[in-house]
Amino acid sequence: MKKTRDLENYKFYIHTFGCQMNENDSERIAGILTKEGAKISALLEESNLIILNTCAVREKSEEKLYSFLGRLASLKKTKNITIGVAGCVAQLYGSELSEQKPFVDFVIGPDNYQKLPQIISDNIGEKILSTSWSPEWQETPSELIFRESQVSAYVTIMEGCNNFCSYCIVPFTRGREKCRPIQNIIHEVKDLADTGYLEIQLLGQNVNSYRDPQTGKDFSALLRELNRVDGIEWIRFITSHPKNFSPEIGFAIKESEKVCRQLHLPVQSGSSSVLKRMNRGYTREDYLEKIELLRDLMPDINLSTDIIVGFPGETDEEYKETFILLEKVRFTNIFSFRYSVRPKTAASKKQDTVPLEEKRRRLIEVQSLQKKIQLEHNQSLIGSIMKVLCLGESKKAPRIFSGRNEGYQVVNFKSKKDFIGKFVDVCITSCGPYSLIGEIVL
Repeated sequence: MKKTRDLENYKFYIHTFGCQMNENDSERIAGILTKEGAKISALLEESNLIILNTCAVREKSEEKLYSFLGRLASLKKTKNITIGVAGCVAQLYGSELSEQKPFVDFVIGPDNYQKLPQIISDNIGEKILSTSWSPEWQETPSELIFRESQVSAYVTIMEGCNNFCSYCIVPFTRGREKCRPIQNIIHEVKDLADTGYLEIQLLGQNVNSYRDPQTGKDFSALLRELNRVDGIEWIRFITSHPKNFSPEIGFAIKESEKVCRQLHLPVQSGSSSVLKRMNRGYTREDYLEKIELLRDLMPDINLSTDIIVGFPGETDEEYKETFILLEKVRFTNIFSFRYSVRPKTAASKKQDTVPLEEKRRRLIEVQSLQKKIQLEHNQSLIGSIMKVLCLGESKKAPRIFSGRNEGYQVVNFKSKKDFIGKFVDVCITSCGPYSLIGEIVL
């Protein structure tokens, strides 16, 4: 008879690489394991089950993973621990990762987390690989999610992507698009409201293409439905693809008072020719038209974006178009990166023609411009009073609290009273390029 292990004997530690989707997956993993009796730990050193939840979107995330695995290999020589690699890198490399890292006990892809208890129980002296795909939505009951915050909750509405942008590995690590039934989403959000959550963040690789598999209702309809849930005050979503961002979504944001006037709309490049090579499905002009529509509808909307510099073949002229677009749109925030080759993607077959030093120069120039834009924008907010959701207290200074405003900007303020989990009004008194500083208005 095959031996198994009791999960009640496990104290587990999860280290998460990557984005909000990965963070939400880690919450799901933690909930699944705690339901079976395992205990979560904040300290790696006191744990006997260590799970690395991985991201493969950028080369740097993989490098961080392998560095961490080297540390665990040394730890395993001195301590009886079980090591698992989950998520996108696990899905991408599968058996190759298992063979190259013999100290890793199991490798599990994003569609297989429900199998974790059995995998860990069965892991007696044998390596386990679980990277199969399911064509159906894998529902995780809300009560099984071990949420980090008691104020703001992630709610996954879809997974995967059908776009196959030429630089992007997501279709190979998350699979094709799968949409969650709208009634399941509404049920989870109502449960969160009943539990006291004030904010939800809807997650998906491309939320704009959401469509309820049963009724066909689209993303704008979902926003309007969730706007009617009592108790929830703020609704956010990430990530949007410009190709699928319709005017109807813009109208739904404007007409739904709980949907924050804040949008992350990744442009990636300001050059139409680069966008074509990226297979993004829109031009520079298309993107700017959507920005104009949003600002006509909501002049105070906060916009953020993603930028990639040094894509294969990007000329000085094409790069300058990105620089000019940033000056024109004046985003509240950007996430900017040097292009890095990702396996299996169409761009990986192209010659990486932009030298590393030139990529670095362009990235520094983009980030310097954005820093200037953000500082000027933040300075314009001094003297204004804004609603802030308090999320925590500073670990560096006593009685300094931190939260976010509707535009998703960080706001720090001093208070003698604990306002964590509550909305407060804050008068902005000073700022830096990356955060606002204010005083609470009572």
